[in-house]
Amino acid sequence: MKKIVGTRGSKLALTQTKWVICELQKHHPDIEFEIQIIKTTGDRVQDQPLDKIGEKGLFTKEIEDKLLSKEIDLAVHSMKDMPSVVPKGLKFSYVPKREDARDALILKEGYDSLEALPDGARIGTGSKRRKYQLLKHRPDLQIEPIRGNVDTRIRKMQEEGLDGIVLAAAGLHRLGLQEVISCYLSAELMLPSPAQGALALEVRDNDSETEDLLKPLHDTVTEMQIKAERAFLNAINGGCHMPVGAYCLIDHDNIKLHALFGDEEGKKLLFMSEEGKMKDAEKIGRELANKMLKEFKGDER
Repeated sequence: MKKIVGTRGSKLALTQTKWVICELQKHHPDIEFEIQIIKTTGDRVQDQPLDKIGEKGLFTKEIEDKLLSKEIDLAVHSMKDMPSVVPKGLKFSYVPKREDARDALILKEGYDSLEALPDGARIGTGSKRRKYQLLKHRPDLQIEPIRGNVDTRIRKMQEEGLDGIVLAAAGLHRLGLQEVISCYLSAELMLPSPAQGALALEVRDNDSETEDLLKPLHDTVTEMQIKAERAFLNAINGGCHMPVGAYCLIDHDNIKLHALFGDEEGKKLLFMSEEGKMKDAEKIGRELANKMLKEFKGDER
């Protein structure tokens, strides 16, 4: 039996996909897994900020189209890239254990923390969530737009003379680039993107054969975190235009969801939390989003 696995062609996407296949082959040595690289809109359009391209599913739509047309059997994505609503006919399957959800700073030699940077230091990021949280702690910083895969951003940092860049720790870990990390940004300082550090294994919702193969990779704690964070994302209806962050902490059967929501210009940033039982993860996400939207709209009056 052969299964075709679709992915983007970046080094990180391929590393993640190869990891998934390696884990699957431990449990299913008789199955052949073949990788098909698919170029997405987000890969093709590199000269514009994400929020200016104006389309959801920038890194996923073309892959999902091939899944729906049965050209591939499984898609491997970074869960944080996934739009809040999954296309009809598709579903997320079992969720592997999450990597480090934090953001990390790669800084110019001589600096080892956000606090150590001089006044007016130039930091590269293409994310409004990261930009506005950085400016909340260091209003003096100059935030420069930067896009591309991990290697491209590191190269641009050097070419453009930036003092640092912000990247997801998970991607650096998966690429074995821990040594380039100058420091990690705690969730208290920088709330991560919803589901950051988690992988999305996407299948057709009627393909039980492929889905059953993925069951050994499942991690329950990650599943509950993702349910809470993505329920929040869905209810808040946030995309590339708005700064949105969410991180769910789990302690035995209890969860605490921390979230961020703001306007496009970063003039208003709300930080709120909600607690409850793990079984109510999605409900907690929705309720927190509704509370934040209510307060956000109330502030505008």
